[in-house]
Amino acid sequence: MAPFERLKDYTRENITFTNRSILAFVIVVLMMLVLVWRIYYLQVIEHDRYAAISEENRVQLQPVAPRRGLIYDRNGALLADNRPHFSVTLLKEEVKDLDQTLARLGELIELTPRDIERFRKRLNQRRRPYETVPLRFRLTEEEIARVSLNYHRLPGVQVEADLIRYYPHGASLVHALGYVGRINERELGRVDEKNYAATHYIGKLGIEKFYEDILHGQVGFQKVETNARGRVLRVLERQDPVPGKDLQLSLDLRLQTFIETLLKGQRASVVALDPNSGEILALVSTPTYDPNMFVTGISSKNYNALRNSPDLPLFNRSLRGSYPPASTIKPVIALAALETNTFTAEDKVWDPGFYQINRNGRRYRDWKRWGHGWVDLDAALAESCDVWFYEAGHKMGVDPMSEMLGKFGVGQDTSLDQPEALANFLPSKEWKQGSRSLPWYPGDSINLSIGQGFLVMTPLQMATATAVMANRGRWVQPRMLQGLIDQPGDDPQPYAPMLNRKEKPANINLKNPDHWDQVIEGMVSVMHGPKGTARRSATGTPYTIAGKTGTAQVVGIAQDAEYDAEALAERHRDHALFVAFAPVENPKIALAVIVENGGERGGGGSSTAAPVAREVLDAWLLGDYENDLENK
Repeated sequence: MAPFERLKDYTRENITFTNRSILAFVIVVLMMLVLVWRIYYLQVIEHDRYAAISEENRVQLQPVAPRRGLIYDRNGALLADNRPHFSVTLLKEEVKDLDQTLARLGELIELTPRDIERFRKRLNQRRRPYETVPLRFRLTEEEIARVSLNYHRLPGVQVEADLIRYYPHGASLVHALGYVGRINERELGRVDEKNYAATHYIGKLGIEKFYEDILHGQVGFQKVETNARGRVLRVLERQDPVPGKDLQLSLDLRLQTFIETLLKGQRASVVALDPNSGEILALVSTPTYDPNMFVTGISSKNYNALRNSPDLPLFNRSLRGSYPPASTIKPVIALAALETNTFTAEDKVWDPGFYQINRNGRRYRDWKRWGHGWVDLDAALAESCDVWFYEAGHKMGVDPMSEMLGKFGVGQDTSLDQPEALANFLPSKEWKQGSRSLPWYPGDSINLSIGQGFLVMTPLQMATATAVMANRGRWVQPRMLQGLIDQPGDDPQPYAPMLNRKEKPANINLKNPDHWDQVIEGMVSVMHGPKGTARRSATGTPYTIAGKTGTAQVVGIAQDAEYDAEALAERHRDHALFVAFAPVENPKIALAVIVENGGERGGGGSSTAAPVAREVLDAWLLGDYENDLENK
């Protein structure tokens, strides 16, 4: 029989249990010792370090955005203001479920897919932790109330007040002032990131962009105490920001808005300068648009409507419109002819209604089909005789014309504070060979002599050249800033960096100074002579005007065909142009007027642009701001 086996060995089990208990006790004791040591290390040895870190978490340094400088016109009228507006913002660190929060907000206020898309983009571009990100701007009082009443359901959501740019005159000044908009990453990389730490807006166009540095100001800082969730409990210390400087411009608001009424419903531009200083009195481009739409972000619907409009309201015609100056450039060509002894003021040219380089060659037509007969310089300018200039251009060749045009600023951006202004180019033999790999032909000189062909200028360039003519060769550079001011009514203080930004072009010194008087007398005959092309527009003026009409072709017509505006589509009609300065004895204003497709049976400049100029001159020189064109 097998021996009996015990089912349990109690002795061995006791030994095993005892050993395990001792091992567990030793492990627990060691862990307690480690924990005690860690507590001692953190609370005693590293006390100072962690106290500082804790303080940094509790006390934060926050940037404070400066107030943007205001902009006034020459008479102290406010052109660009700052107004409080309310936006709903989200603090990412407090939002538990972003999608759910956005859905709840959508039940309280209107949120478009565009709003949410832009919010998510701004959220990804957030510059620092605990920085709120705007979701929607321009809340109404009712929307503010609805959001405020639901704060308990919307952790991380708050309504914040901010100062944003506001343009009280809306669309009237956008092409002159530009506008501000939300700052983007590319712009942040171009500015001082520290100084723009709390700034959400930056100048995008025009004066707002060019003078961004002085309009913006200097950022301030404040030390704030926050709770564990990042909410500000109190402000401990504050260094106030330095507000941006206020600007006083040379623009005259009353003249600007008056010109807009003259151009209502037309695609046109008027630039008016003070020929003594170069100050821009008015810079109008129509049609236009409201810059307030762009400050906090324009909707896709509104932007597409502007972008797709055939009238191009976003296009600044005054600074970027490149037009053939047509006959408005004839006074400059006449100076070149006199200076090169190609003609004297008394020399006469026979005008049968056309000009030919050779007997069987192409006929370059005069605007008057039957011609002007024998004409001298005064008659050529007064009646805008093309043939006189055809022959002068052919005899001179391109070089003297190109040189004289260059002296008047053609092919240059001479403005001091217009960042969007085009320079265009100066037609010459070298330019054509370099840009088109073609030689300069005699026909090119003939076209250049009447401001057609390759020559294009902006309205600002035309007004500038007219101001130089009014000054008899003394150069002034167009500028819009009069100076910096502390309060409206103060004398503006000159801003040296602007005045010294560009070297002023050299004054034009003629071989014979009498040539100035001879050409200007011809421009006076345009307005006051018995056959002047714009004599109707000068009827009854108590001051003397020197002017020049121009009509620029938009589409070509057959050599023997007659221009008929009614037979052409409206956008294929000639452009109407006019330049002038007055009073001739002591010029106080020089201007350029362009009305796109304003040509009417060959009289576009005289019948469309010159009457506008007369209204502008009367307004500035006589204080007559009644629109007489409405009654015609």
